[in-house]
Amino acid sequence: MIAFEKQDHRRKTMTVITIEGLHAQLLPGQPVAGLDLGTKTIGLSLSDLGRRFATPRPVLKRVKFGADAEALLAFAAKERVGAFIIGLPVNMDGSSGPRVQATRAFVRNMEALTAIPFVYWDERLSTVAAERALLEMDVSRAKRAERIDSAAASFILQGVLDRLASLARTGGEA
Repeated sequence: MIAFEKQDHRRKTMTVITIEGLHAQLLPGQPVAGLDLGTKTIGLSLSDLGRRFATPRPVLKRVKFGADAEALLAFAAKERVGAFIIGLPVNMDGSSGPRVQATRAFVRNMEALTAIPFVYWDERLSTVAAERALLEMDVSRAKRAERIDSAAASFILQGVLDRLASLARTGGEA
């Protein structure tokens, strides 16, 4: 069990940044993690060290915030994560609903425990795209249920990685 007091990345300041801020802040070879926050699980993905590809990782079963945070911070420490990209589940019309509020509350609670920055990323249709990809790979219904959240986290993260590559090509200009 990890004690939060002993985490190197503990900080109580604002850690939500923009994609442009992330581009300027990341160190070479530092991976980023994608999160798809659900009510029962947290989908996880991790970039390669060159930040070109997102790879799904096993989902975290949600228990309560303390246990969820501990598991995420252990994952971040093990993988040397430079940032968390968290899907923001806005409605199709762009409005915010209860899931957006829950996601923002989760990030606010995490900010008290870590200095690792968070970037919100519009996750509209990420689960649909993930399910379609799993269907195309002929993954069984039972296996799809196990993998859908991490596949969605990978779609979220891949969108950010593509944007970071674009920012690198244009010198960080939006």
